[in-house]
Order: sequence, then C-alpha cells, then structure tokens
Amino acid sequence: MKPLVIDTPKGERRIGPGEPVFVVAEMSGNHNQNIQTAYKIIDAAATTGVDAIKLQTYTADTITIDCDNDYFKIKTGPWAGQTLYELYQKAYTPWEWHQKLKEYAESKGLIFFSTPFDPTAVDFLEELGVSLYKVASFEVVDIPLLRRIGQTRKPVIMSCGMASEEEIGLAVSTLREHGSPSIALLYCISAYPAKAEDMNLATIPEMSKKFDVLAGLSDHSLTLEVSLTAVGLGAVILEKHLTLARSDGGPDAEFSLEPSEFRELVAAVRVGKIGHGQIGKVKFGPGIADQGNLIYRKSLFVARRVGKGEVFSPDNVRSIRPGHGLPPKYYDEVMGCRASRDVAVGTPLSWELIVKS
Repeated sequence: MKPLVIDTPKGERRIGPGEPVFVVAEMSGNHNQNIQTAYKIIDAAATTGVDAIKLQTYTADTITIDCDNDYFKIKTGPWAGQTLYELYQKAYTPWEWHQKLKEYAESKGLIFFSTPFDPTAVDFLEELGVSLYKVASFEVVDIPLLRRIGQTRKPVIMSCGMASEEEIGLAVSTLREHGSPSIALLYCISAYPAKAEDMNLATIPEMSKKFDVLAGLSDHSLTLEVSLTAVGLGAVILEKHLTLARSDGGPDAEFSLEPSEFRELVAAVRVGKIGHGQIGKVKFGPGIADQGNLIYRKSLFVARRVGKGEVFSPDNVRSIRPGHGLPPKYYDEVMGCRASRDVAVGTPLSWELIVKS
C-alpha cells in the first residue's frame, strides 16, 4: 500500500509503517467563534507534540439549508433541540480566518489542513494551498464531493464511522478514479462522546488489508487507552478533538481532550506505550452507539421549490445534511429527471417524486 506523502513548508512528510504515528488535533468549533481562542488552540496543539491541526470548512448554507421542518431538527445527543442550520451557524469556522490560521499554525511547525463539506469548500482550500484533505464520516456517502476532492490529486484521510463495506469501497474507488494518489481510512465510532466498550478496534488492520490503504483511528472517546490500543493494532494516524477547557463549552467540547490530556497521549504514543482497550471484533457499518446518527449524513434534498413536471437540476437539488433523502450516489441519475408532483423546499428526494426521462 502507498504511504501518504505530504508536501509541507518544511519539506516532505511521509505517513505509514515505519514512520512515527501521525497525530492530528481537531479544532472544529471549539473556538466558539473567537479567533483569539483559535490561535490559543493552535498554541496548545503545538505544545502537545502533535503533527497537525485540522479545521472544518463549511458554512451553515453550504452544509444544509435554513429549514425548520421536522427533518432538520436534532432530537438526541449533545446538540438536541436545535436545527441543523442553527448548530452549524454556531460551529463553523469563518472562511476569512483560514489563511491567518494556516500561516500561524505553520509558524508553530504544524501541518494545517481541513475537512471540506461541499465542492465550494474544496475550491477555497485549493486556493489556500493545503497539502491534504480530510473526509468526515458523515460525508463518506457524498459521492459528488468525493469526486471533487479526488480531482485535487492530494492525499486523503477519510473517517468511516457508520459506513458499510460497500459504502467504503465506493468512496475509496471514487477517490482513486478521480485522482487521489493515496488514501488512509480512519476507524471511527460516530457517537459523541464515544464509549470504549463500543469500540471494535480489530477493524483497523482488517480495513487496511481489505481496501489496501493505511489505517488509523478518529477517536471521540475521552480515554487515552483507546488510541493507544489502536496504535498497537497498527494505526498510523490518530485524530482527536482539542479544546482549551471542556468547561468553556462549545459544540464539541464535551468529547474533546484538554491540552494536558493531549500532551499525555502524544507522549505515550511517542514512547510506544500500548493500551488495552476494546479490541473487539471486525465490524463495518453502524453499531448500536452510532446507529442514530445515520440520519445526519448527506442525502439529496429539494433546496428550491420544484413544480410538477419541472426538471431536477443543480439549481434545485443539493447533497446536504440530513440523511432522509436518496443517497448522494444517485445525484447524476436524478439530474434531468422531472418531478412527479409539486415539491416544497426541504423535502427529501425519493424515487416516488421522480419521473425518469
């Protein structure tokens, strides 16, 4: 399998067997919309010994639509009671910050990269000159997005929470067919926070073998043991969320490590200390812990009112969160078809609404 080779301001960095574990600190929305806090998180990351700091690149309007019908309301978990649009308005990282944060992170010796959530975010990150891309678990099914990421011909790290073998296979083949030179898959439980007893870390080496890729772990637990066990099973990449203090609150603070905890994790990884977490069995697809989050993956929704007989097009159909509509892999098949009836904004697309040309 191919190593991931990243072009950094300090030269080439290789990820793979025989190389140091690549440790990523995820900032996500823990800056609480304050750029000074974002700078402090980068400072904290640099003191822990991680290799990279990662952002998420979206706006509420690029990841979903402003709709408060029942499909778009969050009913469980740490964000219950909000609409998706309301959550993402609070959690997004302003795009005008990205260049400043990239320069600051690189001045601290960190690799800077991000997770794009739609093709416009990929275009934006290409202008910034990022050297690799991350795909979030919920976007594994967003085939149009994966095509655009592949076209950048940059290395890709993709989380696989909830994804079945078939979905992972389609995602990997899509990235490869459209130009991705190397891919790493991260085993992940899409629960926030994740519990150690829900892990099936034995999936990590199986994932590597089955898809001929490097493998690692995106860890939403609050323990260090899970990540250390993953390294013992061959994980070459670790990703965890970082916050200055969980008491600060914020969208992801509840399942983020504080700097002292992150520092302990990196130190243990660097000296080869192995934990004894939940190896479990090989497990693809959603488990009990993340089953409920399937509805927050991408799917096809009507984003502008469509009249009966009107053609479905990129102007009125989008691949957005949540996941009540047709999977995004059918996007090309839907384009050019006509509506079987009037369809309101915020309606999940289904085959009964579609008349094939």
